[in-house]
Amino acid sequence: MKKNYAFLFILGVFTLLSSAFVANEAGYQVGDTAADFKLKNINGQQMSLRDFKDAKGYIVTFTCNTCPYAKLYEDRLIQLHQKYASKGYPVVAINPNDVTISPGDSFEEMQKRAKQKKFPFAYLYDESQEVAKRFGATRTPHIYILTRTGNDLKVTYIGAIDDNSGDPAKVEKRYTEAALDNLLSGKPVQQATTKAIGCTIKWRGNS
Repeated sequence: MKKNYAFLFILGVFTLLSSAFVANEAGYQVGDTAADFKLKNINGQQMSLRDFKDAKGYIVTFTCNTCPYAKLYEDRLIQLHQKYASKGYPVVAINPNDVTISPGDSFEEMQKRAKQKKFPFAYLYDESQEVAKRFGATRTPHIYILTRTGNDLKVTYIGAIDDNSGDPAKVEKRYTEAALDNLLSGKPVQQATTKAIGCTIKWRGNS
């Protein structure tokens, strides 16, 4: 009987450790503290979130040049930045795609796209894909709203920009805007997670 209890105890500990490992592998969840990072911006300079001295938080967006969904949302990302950067929440866009699988997502192509679209926000290159993995991003676009709480960066929203990728005129639910409006009014985010809709991130080794 004692052996059975010992076995069950060991199994329980293993299950807890496995669950923790899986959760960590899945990336950030709402309420987690996000780590800062440093990535190359399209101007060639390294940039981190701490470089935005007056920011209350960030609209971290995993996106790219080539995904049709990402292209459909480019103008809406620009609008989000124009509306919320002055309120303390700038867009910080990150391209995590592997260039060997998607040549159109090279750093040089990022520079061309940003110039063509006149991006008013930072567009960073996650060449190692480590930041995307840490966040748990899976799609382009994939939104993570981070909010400064003291010295910490808390994840306060994860998911989609809105409920209609194809036609901005037919959008009924603006998830990212609603979350930001909640935060700026001092309220908890009412819908903190939604399903990100877009192309899968092109991971190295998955060609």
